[in-house]
Amino acid sequence: MGGQKRVFSGVQPSGGLTLGNYLGAIKRFVEMQEAGIETIYCIVDLHAITVWQDPARLRHATRELAAGFLAAGIDPARSILFNQSQVTAHAELGWILACVARIGWLNRMTQFKDKAGKNREAASVGLFAYPTLMAADILAYHATHVPVGEDQKQHLELTRDIAIKFNTDYGVDFFPVVEPVIEGVATRVMSLRDGTKKMSKSDPSDMSRINLMDDADTIAKKIRKARTDPEPLPGALDGLKDRAEARNLVNIYAALADTTPEAVIADYGGAAFSTFKPALADLAVARLEPLSAEMARLMADPAEIDRIIAAGAEKAAAIADPILNRTFDIVGMIRAR
Repeated sequence: MGGQKRVFSGVQPSGGLTLGNYLGAIKRFVEMQEAGIETIYCIVDLHAITVWQDPARLRHATRELAAGFLAAGIDPARSILFNQSQVTAHAELGWILACVARIGWLNRMTQFKDKAGKNREAASVGLFAYPTLMAADILAYHATHVPVGEDQKQHLELTRDIAIKFNTDYGVDFFPVVEPVIEGVATRVMSLRDGTKKMSKSDPSDMSRINLMDDADTIAKKIRKARTDPEPLPGALDGLKDRAEARNLVNIYAALADTTPEAVIADYGGAAFSTFKPALADLAVARLEPLSAEMARLMADPAEIDRIIAAGAEKAAAIADPILNRTFDIVGMIRAR
């Protein structure tokens, strides 16, 4: 790699992109692209099917996510954007790494426990083993940095363990030990109805989230009705410590305005929410309305989206296939070239 950074990140096409997806992931992906770093962004449809998906909805969600990336500023000429199932190296390397990973390691993954719930025995093998596929997603490109939320940090640590064990088992220095990238003022955007819960497209209340396809009036209405407390904004940031809803709105403002929560408090400290919420609504509409309009335009031409992600898959495979071939050689497999 010669010291060059290569960023990889994947997002599941589960449909209904929210402000949390944008501020917590996609906006940061665009910033990395603009910084001139080599960036590979993957729509991880193989991960999506670890729980049953309606086929038509999965195809729609895959295209919608691609449209969200493109509308936010991901440029297919400067970043690689594709869907996972079109590059077979992910599944092939996933099997090899599943044979390197240990069951005890996977048993410690808290995400599986959360997602499987009490009915663990009814969960798919894919849901249990998907951290090994995630490791393959990253290592297939010899990625050096992976932007993730806090909830995925444990899986990054597993990826590091798998890379080290593979290198040790086979006496090579082949897979890099990847670095997580966890940063940004709003990496965890919280619900507009409950500041202690993450903003989620699965929340039964549509008022709990801002969807990227919401129109201007809907965005403004949701922010006006967002839950807050009766106190004005504090004069210093530490005054938000026990005020989850107020802290969430300040963080959202900071992320949308490309500033810091401290700067927001400097401007609005002492202001009532009757003053702050309209300012936040105006800012959110100004930033998100062009994005939602461009997503709608792209979704009207699914063939163009398919063309863009297929071209991205060709570029991705050109990087991953030689790494996969070398992996087969290291493991001792004879493979037609």
